[in-house]
Formats: sequence, structure tokens, C-alpha cells
Amino acid sequence: MRTVSGFKPPGIADITPVRPLNATQGSANMTTKHKHDKPILVTGAAGAVGGIGRSLTEFLLRNGHKVRALVRREDARAEALRRLGAEVVKGDLTDLASMHRAVEGCRRIYFGMSVSAAYLEATINTAAVARHHGIEAFVNMSQMTVSQMGINETTDSPQHRLHWLAEQALAWSGLPVVTVRPTVFLEGFFLILAAAGVRASGELALPMGDGKTSPISAVDVARAVAVILDDPAPHIGRIYDLTGPESADLDHHARAFSEALGRPIRYRDVPLAAWSEGLRRAGFPEHVVSHLSAMTELNRQGRYDRMTDTIYKLTGEAPVNTRDFVKLHAAEFK
Repeated sequence: MRTVSGFKPPGIADITPVRPLNATQGSANMTTKHKHDKPILVTGAAGAVGGIGRSLTEFLLRNGHKVRALVRREDARAEALRRLGAEVVKGDLTDLASMHRAVEGCRRIYFGMSVSAAYLEATINTAAVARHHGIEAFVNMSQMTVSQMGINETTDSPQHRLHWLAEQALAWSGLPVVTVRPTVFLEGFFLILAAAGVRASGELALPMGDGKTSPISAVDVARAVAVILDDPAPHIGRIYDLTGPESADLDHHARAFSEALGRPIRYRDVPLAAWSEGLRRAGFPEHVVSHLSAMTELNRQGRYDRMTDTIYKLTGEAPVNTRDFVKLHAAEFK
């Protein structure tokens, strides 16, 4: 295992994790004096597991910003955002009219979207509307694999290709862009893809080979984006690669699970074809299956064995490690 030089990864007693506020807390916990009259638009604010938008909305509200939260549907998650103090608008990133409603009157945008075949269309549609309305900062959530891609170099993931093309389009747009490239998320990596195996058989059953990876919490990424959006001027034109505090193989991460849960957890390398078929049976779209399958192969090749201390430099806080993340979410692994 390698750890980031320059800081000591925190123990569970050394960190103060930021958790989503519950429904009873409401907007009373949010700062009521706003720094600016114009809101910041946060896309994907309702958030799924591993999403950034919900946590980012909370951080921005706490820091005194107005937030316009874009959601795909009116549901309990949208109402929870209103209770936090956000202005909630329903819209579709690929729909021109709804994006005009979302962007008009905002001064800064966080753009993020889940893995989708419509990702490039959504990026360009949002960018075009943002340019029309004179946005002063456009924070784009990309992926770290894009740093290893180019005009003659790609991956087998259809999503990686869309991210690379989206970054090219944003560079051509003339918008004041800040690009954030995190590695794989702890939430998606473990809560979605591995939790069932941990609960049922005490295994991290993943087709990752012996490659190393440095997963990061979406909450830590949201904290970094909040810092950028608070004062974007020094960051315009920059690209930030974000990782967790340790790059290690899955045997190491399994030991971290064992320490956190107080019971043996082992890593079992499973065949990729059978694992991918399991994702299909679970209802994952083919675009997502292809993306995740390509990621596992890249991990086997050592392409995710990367670390940066960018989170610490941006926020002054070390990112959460696997052991402490599992402790925070222990109930979901039991």
C-alpha cells in the first residue's frame, strides 16, 4: 500500500465526517445570511448513492450561499432539499427549455451527471445555456481516467469516451471552466458493488485482480467542489485530480473492512464475464455494465494506482480512508 506524502491519513477519532442532515433538522442548520444574491446551480442535487450534489448543496448552504438544486422529479428527496433551504427546480439536463429555467439568474454552476449514454448531450446542452446566460464559473465533474486519454488514446468504456469528449467541448466553449477528476468513489465501489457480498458471505467479490486503487468518498469530493465554488476565480482553467489517502490492492481493502466491522472479510477475485452478467440481471443498463467492466480491466492493469494530495490542499482536511468509511456505514454491511 502507498499513502499520500505530506499528511497522515486520519484515524476515526481524528475526523469529523459530514453526514447528510436528516429531515427533522431542516433549514435551521443552514446559514441564513447569504454571501450573494444570485444562487449557485447544483445539478444532480437529489443524489443517488455515491452522488455529490446532495452533499455539495449542504456545504454551500452552510457557507452562506443560495443554492438552486436541479432535480429530475418531485419526490421526498426534492422536498428534503427544500427543508435544507435550497430552491428546488425540476428539469432535464438534455432539455433546452428546462435548462434555461434552471440556469437563468445563477452565477455559478456545478455540473455532474451519473453514468449515462446521454452524458455528452447533457454537457453540451448545459454549457450552451450557461454561455448564453454569462455564467462566471462552470465546475465540471469528470473522471480521472481522462488524464490518461488523448486524441490517439482511449479506453473500452463508453462513459470514459463521453467524458473525454465533454472536456474537449468545454475547452472549446470559452466558458470559465474548472475540471474535477476524481478516481472511483467509495460509495459506488463498496456500497453498491460489494455490500451484498460482504453481508452474505463476508467477501469483497470483485473482478479487480491484484491491481491497486485509491477510492475517494463523494463527500470529500463535494467538500472540495464547495471550496472551488466559494471563490472560483483562482481555480478557473485548472484541472484537479482527486484520490483517497491510500492506493492499495483489494486484499488491503478487505483487511480494512475486517478492522472496521470486527469480523473477517476477504477479497475474492471473480471472473469478469460472470460478474458483468450479474450486473445485467440486477437491472444495470448496458452502458453502465460496459463502463464498470472496463474499469475493472483497467484496475487489473494498474491504471488506478494513483494518488494525489489535492483534497488536502484544497480543503485542509485529509480524505476519509476505507476503514473509517466502512465504520461510518457499518450498518449497510451487516
